[in-house]
Amino acid sequence: MEKLKGPTEGCGIHRTCGWRALLLPQLNRQSLYLYGSEVAVEKECLRQLESGVFVIHPFSLMRSYYIMCMMAITFLNLIGIPMEIAFLDGTSGLAWEGFNVFSDTLFLIDVALNFRMGIIAEDSEEAILDIKRIRLSYLRTWFIPDVIAAFPIGYILLFADLHYNSDDNPSKTNKMMRILMFVRILSLIRLARVSRLVRFFNEVEKVSNANLEVVRLFFRILSLFMMIFLLCHWNGCIQYFVPMLEEFPSDCWVRKENLMNATVIVKYSWGVFRALSQMIALSYGSMDAPTNYVEMWIVMVSMVSGCLMYTVLVANATAMIANTDPAAKEYKIKMSRLEHYMSFMKLPPELQLRISNYYQARYGGKWFDQKDVMATVSSALKEQILTVMCSRLLRKAPMFQNSDENFISALLPKLEYEVFQEGDVIVRENVPGDRMFFIDHGQVLMESESYDRELSDGDFFGETCMLTKGQHLATMKALTDCQCFTLSFDDFREALQGFPDVKQDLEKMVELNSDAGVV
Repeated sequence: MEKLKGPTEGCGIHRTCGWRALLLPQLNRQSLYLYGSEVAVEKECLRQLESGVFVIHPFSLMRSYYIMCMMAITFLNLIGIPMEIAFLDGTSGLAWEGFNVFSDTLFLIDVALNFRMGIIAEDSEEAILDIKRIRLSYLRTWFIPDVIAAFPIGYILLFADLHYNSDDNPSKTNKMMRILMFVRILSLIRLARVSRLVRFFNEVEKVSNANLEVVRLFFRILSLFMMIFLLCHWNGCIQYFVPMLEEFPSDCWVRKENLMNATVIVKYSWGVFRALSQMIALSYGSMDAPTNYVEMWIVMVSMVSGCLMYTVLVANATAMIANTDPAAKEYKIKMSRLEHYMSFMKLPPELQLRISNYYQARYGGKWFDQKDVMATVSSALKEQILTVMCSRLLRKAPMFQNSDENFISALLPKLEYEVFQEGDVIVRENVPGDRMFFIDHGQVLMESESYDRELSDGDFFGETCMLTKGQHLATMKALTDCQCFTLSFDDFREALQGFPDVKQDLEKMVELNSDAGVV
């Protein structure tokens, strides 16, 4: 995961022991969102250190890596356990037995660690680090499901296999085989770890330091497809496991396909093939009707689970599509209403096309309300946004190059964004002017009786009208689609009220340039 700063550096706790720093909250977007500032995150680090107890903070580096590790181990368990029970038939080997023991140990440790794992409550503005509250919350919620899912079946199977392999008595061997089969069936309770997988996905969303909305969408899609894969995988294992429990009746599909002595991959492939055929309601793999009531129930469960899979997939896909690019959807809605309006008013086709082109040039296919955005951000952010957008344009005008920074900051909020299409006459010669124009992007042709001139990005015109409200000395025509910022006479005069020195300097500059024919 991306980090803004390390846990020690982010909190400023440089004298903290290395391993203790792993337990402290990181400085990332999620912690900043919860606590509000770097200072608040540092106070949270100090609060945890002063508590003097071993508690893993929800935003700590250790928690982040631990969740990722547990998520991978859980997913491997949910894949491997059904395959072991259905296809390996007691011949899983030492490697798989070792993985089972390791997994069971890890899940038992996880149960113990959850009593020391800080909690982020939805209605709280800080993490819960009190041991008693953490213990009580865990006991009331996920303790019992976690203990059931962490039941150490792997240890029982390992000891039973060792005893089975060392016993030469045939009667005891047969009895041990039945016990082993029962224990393997009992190990299905470990599939309850699927709830852990879902919780780990939610935890990853909470502690992630990437763009939050993008991360949520990614993990929703990933978790959805992982759950569908697990459903198909389990169903495929069940397809073979149930006939195996019945010792492969003569009319079962396994015996018909002669798969009893086939390899694990062949058995698994046929099982998943039948499961998918039934879940998506295709005839492949299920040409014949079920031969007994057990197979009939398997087919019905597969069909119902397939319907549920379809429902969940369609619902999630619909929700994701509906939440994707809302600005573009809003633009299409606005354009649809505009087309109805133009048709109702019986506007000429040429004018309708120019109006549509204007909206495309103005909004670029994304609908947004700039005034609403500016009204919802803080004054400091608003000033920064306008500085990035317009400050360079103002500084290119000689009349503003040496102006006070405070005066420039006072002018920025008064600029208005406008778009002109190719061929539009922006101002006409000998017409009184009340605005100054700054070209952000585009080309403008300046036409007068004595000369023609082209203006482009960063140029400006209409400055003499700002103080005198006089007439424009040339006609300005857009050669391309032009994006401009305008400053009105009234807004300019209002800004000058607090800067009399700037006003005097500008008046002198206009007097010097008026004889040169500046527009």
